[in-house]
Amino acid sequence: MTSALPFDDFRTLLTKLPAGNAAAGERVRDQFDRADKPRGSLGRLEDLAVWLATWTGRPPAVNRPLVAIFAGNHGVVEQNISPRTMEATARAVELTAAGGAAINQICLAYDIGLKVFDLALHLPTADISREAALDERGCAATMAFGMEAIAGTDLLTIGDLGVGNSTVAAAILAALHGGTGADWVGPGSGADAAMIARKAEVVDAALAVHAGHLKDPFEVLRRVGGREFAAIAGAIIAARMERIPVILDGFAATAAASVLYAIQPGALDHCVIAQLSPEPSHAKAVEKLGMRPLLDLGVSHGEGAGGALAAGMVKAAALCSTGMAAAL
Repeated sequence: MTSALPFDDFRTLLTKLPAGNAAAGERVRDQFDRADKPRGSLGRLEDLAVWLATWTGRPPAVNRPLVAIFAGNHGVVEQNISPRTMEATARAVELTAAGGAAINQICLAYDIGLKVFDLALHLPTADISREAALDERGCAATMAFGMEAIAGTDLLTIGDLGVGNSTVAAAILAALHGGTGADWVGPGSGADAAMIARKAEVVDAALAVHAGHLKDPFEVLRRVGGREFAAIAGAIIAARMERIPVILDGFAATAAASVLYAIQPGALDHCVIAQLSPEPSHAKAVEKLGMRPLLDLGVSHGEGAGGALAAGMVKAAALCSTGMAAAL
């Protein structure tokens, strides 16, 4: 970071985002139209191949796919807003690192790389219902870290881990779109009705504490967000600058992406949403972005599992584009 103000470099980047290569996408559409099949019969698989070509500027191919999982802890968990303790985040990271999580098996099935980023799990962010989660420099530095996570990939799938981050995601979305905590919270990892009510109260408290500072989406990110949200936002920006298509998975990733959309709606043109999670407000958040999920499998497991499944679809779409025979 080179500017005096922590977020200025990111604001500048968001005004200089490269556009897609529409001509490359049209060439792929033409290839499908000439293939030996009914026109448009592969539906969204055709759209995905066109999307790949548009953002990479070359014939559709996925050679180095990566699932990047960003893990963070949140001080607001001390408010009893999750049935899991904060230590569960580190256990999930360790399980994934050891190869024993669901995401490991899905990545093996589709030959997808996997990286898990421990974002200072030993140092939870501050309780958003009482103070800002991060200071400006800490938030900007975490965004910069997320930007480095994209190295070596040509298809980036983003997932998350973090006990309590469905409450944090709800706070971000309420700050960006309006409404109360009750409009955005849900069961997360299994909260009962009483705990969901506490989650709503915590979100309302956070909105009250930070009122007057939430018109700037970057301030929303640092005040009621968290490290995984900041890193995800950074990774999305960096992928765009490098023309790497992005698959977003889950409620938290959608909330982080919504911060960028609030600043520059075109910032997510290189992104697709993997799936709808069962979290009630996820569909509403996705609709605000003008997106349509690729899958609806009821997967709420996290870890980027739905995103990895969607990445397998994208790989298949690319092969269909380049490998199908033309009509005689």
